[in-house]
Amino acid sequence: VKPSNLLSFSLQAKMSRPVQARRLEGIDKNIWVEFVKLAATYSKVNLGQGFPDFPAPDFLTEAFMRALGGGNHMLHQYTRAFGHPPLVKVLAQFFAKLLGRDLDPMTNVMVTVGAYQALFCCFQALVDEGDEVIIIEPFFDCYEPMVKMAGGTPVFVPLRPNPPKDGKLMSSADWQLDPDELASKFSERTKAIVLNSPNNPLGKVFSHGELGLIAELCVKHDVLCISDEVYEWLVYDGKQHIRIASLQGMWDRTVIVGSAGKTFSATGWKVGWVVGPDRLLQHLRTVHQNSVYHCATIAQEAVAQGFQRELMLYGKPESYFVQLPRELQQKRDWLVQSLDGVGMKPIVPEGTYFLVADISQFKSDVPDVPNSDEPYDYRFAKWMVKNKGLAAIPLSAFYSEAHKNNYTNFIRFCFAKEEATLKAANDILQKWKQEK
Repeated sequence: VKPSNLLSFSLQAKMSRPVQARRLEGIDKNIWVEFVKLAATYSKVNLGQGFPDFPAPDFLTEAFMRALGGGNHMLHQYTRAFGHPPLVKVLAQFFAKLLGRDLDPMTNVMVTVGAYQALFCCFQALVDEGDEVIIIEPFFDCYEPMVKMAGGTPVFVPLRPNPPKDGKLMSSADWQLDPDELASKFSERTKAIVLNSPNNPLGKVFSHGELGLIAELCVKHDVLCISDEVYEWLVYDGKQHIRIASLQGMWDRTVIVGSAGKTFSATGWKVGWVVGPDRLLQHLRTVHQNSVYHCATIAQEAVAQGFQRELMLYGKPESYFVQLPRELQQKRDWLVQSLDGVGMKPIVPEGTYFLVADISQFKSDVPDVPNSDEPYDYRFAKWMVKNKGLAAIPLSAFYSEAHKNNYTNFIRFCFAKEEATLKAANDILQKWKQEK
């Protein structure tokens, strides 16, 4: 074969049709890729991403070290694909207590690679082409692309702010669903609703009345509920986290998503789980076994020991689940005070790692970018990290394209940080205030 013919053949052999699957269209952008890079480049203090910079509790890291260096060499090998037996057993015991029902560790619990994979399994297993999935805004940003990848159509309903008239700081409880608006989103095409309580980014803890309204609509329209409860232990001011699966008619149609990362302040371990009826979880197991198949054995062993400790100490002052929210409430209050002192209006969260602050009074600080269609909160967050060294996340990133422009005066901060980190953030804010 002549060299010229080889060249001609290689040119013809080059693929001309699209290589990416259609399901990836329009979901390639990700807020975290851009803002994590900005924070790494410019920030002195990073209150952007939601992870603690304080250590996980000693009892958990000690359990990990025991598992790593102990005599059981089988902890370095595969364990049961759907969850390490000691972990699913203790999770079943723990959630049986919380939900007031008997649970089978083998059929009512499945362990996943973090809550993120748990959510992916839910959407892939339960949502079909053409199904509608209701998402309450603002929402953790992966819900929308995961619904679309499953072939579903996201339908959005916003929490609407209702500011107090007495001049007090707004609370996350002041952001509420309109019952008629929510009801109007349910139709014969609705397959599921995604509930996130406590909610990231607002920190809203849904009340019994709000959950009752959602439950009533789910039962009436025969709709599933994907309940993202990763911040279930992080509630403040005496609030109570209510599990929607415990309400009448909801167990049989709800998948609860949980996270050891948030529960034990060890987000890098990537141990999550789902709890629910076998009729739903059997389909999640099919997705799980055909994707990651298996989660890290040693991390599961350590988390199992952490839960065994917490089961013994349940409700007692020494419980990590009692101590952590107390510490984080203090950190929340420090950050609220710091932000309020410089003229950002914080929305006091009832739960989670996060608080949202109103930045509308800072428009004169941030220069306009000619020919930019970037919303103000994106421009503000980028300007703040580059010029002040303080990283946060724009709130409009947690909204659909249709509603994004209605919520561009807010940014989200993470307060699950060391005291020294929060003090450094306060120093930046105080200096900024003096410059103003």
